[in-house]
Amino acid sequence: MNRLKDTRCYLSGAIENDSTPTTWRGLVKHSLSDLKICWLDPTCKPTTKAIETPETFKLLKQLRAMGDYDGVEKIMHPIRCVDLRMTDIADFLIVRIDPEVPTFGTHEEIANANRQKKPILVTIEGGKKKTPFWILGMIPHQMVFDNLSEIFAYLRAISSGYDVHPMDRWCFFDWSKTR
Repeated sequence: MNRLKDTRCYLSGAIENDSTPTTWRGLVKHSLSDLKICWLDPTCKPTTKAIETPETFKLLKQLRAMGDYDGVEKIMHPIRCVDLRMTDIADFLIVRIDPEVPTFGTHEEIANANRQKKPILVTIEGGKKKTPFWILGMIPHQMVFDNLSEIFAYLRAISSGYDVHPMDRWCFFDWSKTR
């Protein structure tokens, strides 16, 4: 059984202020590749617009320093739209939060997915005990993990049929009944 096959997972976490935003995302995709999940990765978007590269951030910083806020908005607006659209179509999220690294888009992505009652699996740099209080007010604490390895084990259990009750955020469909 693989209940997660063909589900879509958005990988949310700091990009602007993270020196290695692709490293943890690559680890997730590699470690769970056998589950056949469709990865929605903001550092490797499945689109030709709103692409974020180191050059993009260099330009954004230059524009901001020069006071060209129209230029910053012109670049960031489509990036924000694409990233939020990916949270809309995701079945669940994996979120990495480092309380020491400022992030803003991550919090909007979490809020967007939370309003839709999606499963949001959070790992906190420094462990669950470092979880910001606001996050614990939004997300069931059972979905906050000390590290990515714990999330991997949890997803493998979900995939193999683990009963997720009482956390009512998972909803699996039998698409064969719609044909």
